[in-house]
Amino acid sequence: MSQVSAFADRLSRMLAFIGAIGVILMMVHVCADIIARIITGASLPATVEIVSYYYMVLVAFLPLGWVERKRGMISVELIEFMMSPRMMKISDATVAAFGTLIYAVMAYATWITAIKNYVTGTFVVALQVKIITWPGYFLPSVGFALAAAILAVRLLQIVTDSVETIRESEA
Repeated sequence: MSQVSAFADRLSRMLAFIGAIGVILMMVHVCADIIARIITGASLPATVEIVSYYYMVLVAFLPLGWVERKRGMISVELIEFMMSPRMMKISDATVAAFGTLIYAVMAYATWITAIKNYVTGTFVVALQVKIITWPGYFLPSVGFALAAAILAVRLLQIVTDSVETIRESEA
């Protein structure tokens, strides 16, 4: 189990790092566009389209697994202080199970959309230049799938920890 957890950690960190590189590339691209506009009076072709269809999608979806691994999603703990440790484990397992299911469904739905866009060769035209956009549609699927995998690992950890605790108490 620890090998799976270590692999999930490495993978989530790698995709978060790629997301961070995306932020830097987006900043450089937008700054270059602004400088080009000041110097030449013309923008770089397709800056808005590349930022919208690639950089922003990359930054928003690839780090989802890392955020889940760090437990950085929004949580509301209204009654947690009243729960026993056993009830906390049940609550955590339930949240992990539902989260895994939701992320998996979202990964599947966005994958279907990505495949349709790949098959049709989706693109936009900017300043009479054809910008291919279908590859960007795969990024949400990757992000959602990784987040689902991270939550599935968390669920397995909760369940195996609970089983070990029960065995220890019976011994």
